[in-house]
Amino acid sequence: MSLRFAPLSLLLLFSLSLLVVAAEPETVKLPPKEKFQLFLLVGQSNMAGRGKVEAQDKEANPRVLTLNKKGEWTPAVDPIHFDKPGIAGVGLGRTFGLEIAKTDPEITIGLIPCAVGGTSIERWVPGAYDPATKTHPYDDMLPRAKQALEAGTLCGILWHQGEGDANPARSKAYEKNLTELVERLRKELDAPEVPFIIGQLGQFPGREWNENTHAVDDAQRHYTETHPHAAFVSSDDLKDKGDSVHFDAASYRELGRRYAKAYLEMLPQK
Repeated sequence: MSLRFAPLSLLLLFSLSLLVVAAEPETVKLPPKEKFQLFLLVGQSNMAGRGKVEAQDKEANPRVLTLNKKGEWTPAVDPIHFDKPGIAGVGLGRTFGLEIAKTDPEITIGLIPCAVGGTSIERWVPGAYDPATKTHPYDDMLPRAKQALEAGTLCGILWHQGEGDANPARSKAYEKNLTELVERLRKELDAPEVPFIIGQLGQFPGREWNENTHAVDDAQRHYTETHPHAAFVSSDDLKDKGDSVHFDAASYRELGRRYAKAYLEMLPQK
């Protein structure tokens, strides 16, 4: 009887092996270093993305890649962040990458997702620990960024954060902490003139801004107005996903387009 069913058993084993192979991340051939433009994505949950993933967010583009949790370059399909598995969703990064890729058919975009939901800016310093995610946001980001730089060229740093500092205890120190963070990143990554782009906090019904939210917003605006190679991106008219905290998927995509527009406007005119 065992001989009679042997072919079926072999067929099942063969099918399972195909499933295992299919589950492996798609390997990609990287372009020359000068054609591989890298962008570091840092901040808290609105950089990581919490939008509902749809079919369009799963469409791979061979010229828009992401550095996954294992440190492998794979096609950028949402969610690209992994700070909170099962919660991370559509963010602004993938759309940003697609928009930049459109501008030059010879370049490939590499996204380096490092945002951690719920983190105040005080978690983005060397040695700081985030108990909620059991991570060290800055210390985990740095080796990932340096690994990526072995393959490509850092062209921009995208920052969306501030909800965690919109309170009396932290808002007054926000600009000082932001200035120190940018200086540290520029030094650590040898990026003195790389664009640093800040996205505005969400303006959502049900979560009206108070004096602390305005203080963070003012600090972010003031930083970009008084420092070179920095830009501020508006969140005007964007919508939340119903929680008064996170953008919805369509708004994340629009935010990605706004970041891309800001970045392209900072480049020297050809």
